Amino acid sequence: MSRIANSPVKLPAGVEFKNAQGQVVVKGKNGELTCKHISCVDIEAKDNVISFKAKIDNKSSIALAGTMRSLVNNMVIGVTTGYEKKLELRGVGYRAQVKGKSLNLTLGFSHPVEYAVPEGMTIETPSQTEIVVKGCDKQQVGQVAADIRAYRSPEPYKGKGIRYVGEHVVMKEAKKK
Repeated sequence: MSRIANSPVKLPAGVEFKNAQGQVVVKGKNGELTCKHISCVDIEAKDNVISFKAKIDNKSSIALAGTMRSLVNNMVIGVTTGYEKKLELRGVGYRAQVKGKSLNLTLGFSHPVEYAVPEGMTIETPSQTEIVVKGCDKQQVGQVAADIRAYRSPEPYKGKGIRYVGEHVVMKEAKKK
């Protein structure tokens, strides 16, 4: 059974929370995020503390209460501090640079790869081999980083490709005669 829903979410100063018309809305200094309200979960907001409780006492409702709590907590963190994912490029000639609203990648193909930056996201390249994806929506930041990584995921023989910072790629041994 999930016990995540038992711990309440505390709203920091400057964050607004609304729960109306089947939508949960959280506003803060980094923007505004919305999420669909799960119908089998009661949400109560009192004195800058949001608590969650399942309407029906069964496994799925209790699990959905924990899911709703995690989603709202991620939204609160996103509008206050934001999220970021760091990627690194490994390989001879692999480069990245941001031009306007697109990310240009040179990944050893016969053509450069252009990735259009979605609305509400920022992509930075501190160096030619580093990419930093920032935004207030945790799911969107992870998806954008995964989309960029999918252009050239790390291969197991030399380790060339795009990888998350700190990711360990298991290397294979080359064939022997």
